[in-house]
Amino acid sequence: MSAVEGGSFIDDIDIAVVGGGPTGLAAGLYAARARRRTVLWERGVLGGQIALTSLVENYPGFADGVMGPDLVIDMHRQAERFGLETAYGRVDGLRREPPYYVLTTSDGDVRAKAVIVAAGADPVKLGVPGEEALTGHGVSYCATCDAAFFSGEVVAVVGGGDAAVEEALFTTRYARHVYLVHRRERLRASTILRQRALSHEKIEPIWSTVGEEIGGDSAGQVSSLALRHLPSGRRRQLPVAGVFIFVGHRPSTELLRGLVPLDGGGHAYVNLWMETEQPGLFAAGDVRIDSARQLATAAGDGVTAAVRAEHYLQQRFD
Repeated sequence: MSAVEGGSFIDDIDIAVVGGGPTGLAAGLYAARARRRTVLWERGVLGGQIALTSLVENYPGFADGVMGPDLVIDMHRQAERFGLETAYGRVDGLRREPPYYVLTTSDGDVRAKAVIVAAGADPVKLGVPGEEALTGHGVSYCATCDAAFFSGEVVAVVGGGDAAVEEALFTTRYARHVYLVHRRERLRASTILRQRALSHEKIEPIWSTVGEEIGGDSAGQVSSLALRHLPSGRRRQLPVAGVFIFVGHRPSTELLRGLVPLDGGGHAYVNLWMETEQPGLFAAGDVRIDSARQLATAAGDGVTAAVRAEHYLQQRFD
């Protein structure tokens, strides 16, 4: 029984791919096309952050851009055409039993000859009072998912990088006013995004300021964001109906802890072939050190890891 048909898995998987974002999908495509039995595990929605992006403008080959969900569907269909199997579930553990790896999944243990960890990254939280209690009730980490719920409302976007500015611009399609709260005096986003945001009539930047608490109303919905101006220490309450938080991402490398060295931010050390220090274990995309965190480079990482995994199988098992 194959990995996608139910709870029983057979132990002849060549390459296991953990994560169904662009890195994992690209790896799955190349691995399956090499005629290796490849199973990809995804715990949530295929495509990762790209699936939640309305328009992707900087992926080569699409002169007019491409909708994120459409790109994900096409990438998945292409990989499945060459035999990629997809399992929707968790991978909770990974251990080495030479020369194999054993993955502890939500459907049982699976043995694989090589593993590509491409689990992406999770959003970093502010860690302020009210954030956890109001998540899903006005606090969001995905404007593309939730901005439509705030039609005609005033909202705040916290952050100053590409993701924050892109989501602030998207939110203007629905909200009547968007505060862009950033702890520095200028945005870190790319020049073209900065220009778009700062010239947009609905976006009002709030510089050198951090959010300290998210307040709710009697119905349990977001009603305010408490701000502190860093240079002066001055505090004020910002009435808002929603708070979108984009202050970074934390790599999903829990599976790798204890197996390979990680840096201070939790990223896996790899060489130019995405190889970790464990033979047959690869880390690619946002989980590795020095990732550019771009769609094109994420896909390239997956390709590189799959090509090297194929070489590894040839040398070790064929």
